[in-house]
Amino acid sequence: MHSWESAEKRIMQILESKETFIKLSRQLAEKAQKRERVTAQPKEHLTGIKATLTIKNYLGGFYYFTCDEVEIHGNDLYLIEGKHSKEKKLPSIGDIKDGLLRMMLFTNLENVQIDAAYYNPVPILKLTTAKDFDAAHLENLKIIDLLKEEAKTNKFRLLINDKFVDQPI
Repeated sequence: MHSWESAEKRIMQILESKETFIKLSRQLAEKAQKRERVTAQPKEHLTGIKATLTIKNYLGGFYYFTCDEVEIHGNDLYLIEGKHSKEKKLPSIGDIKDGLLRMMLFTNLENVQIDAAYYNPVPILKLTTAKDFDAAHLENLKIIDLLKEEAKTNKFRLLINDKFVDQPI
């Protein structure tokens, strides 16, 4: 928690002007992005490289995000959002919904580039579970059918424990 004085100082900065508010907001978001970039979640089963995404909208606004994993496959850039459960079941509905929000963002990216090279973004929702999870039971889970339909409709991939369970897009 921040001190009361710190909170008052922040409020006064924000009240200065719209431009001050925007500048401060962007600085804080960029700092948060940098912190997240170097933070490893020990419970997540991630294998790729964590990366930062800076998104510029058509109005010139900048938004700072991180991506749990990125992998380059030719001209394709896999943007992987990972959600994990330490149980023998899928991650919670709340975690899955959070991942779907990222998929909405990632599926709408245009002009994706690293340095001077442009890539085709391939959004992937990766769900991981405890090692003794039996993938054979996936066919019986209604949530998987709903996620497959969501992936097909919104053009992202669905990966469960390193196995794609959707139809290729």
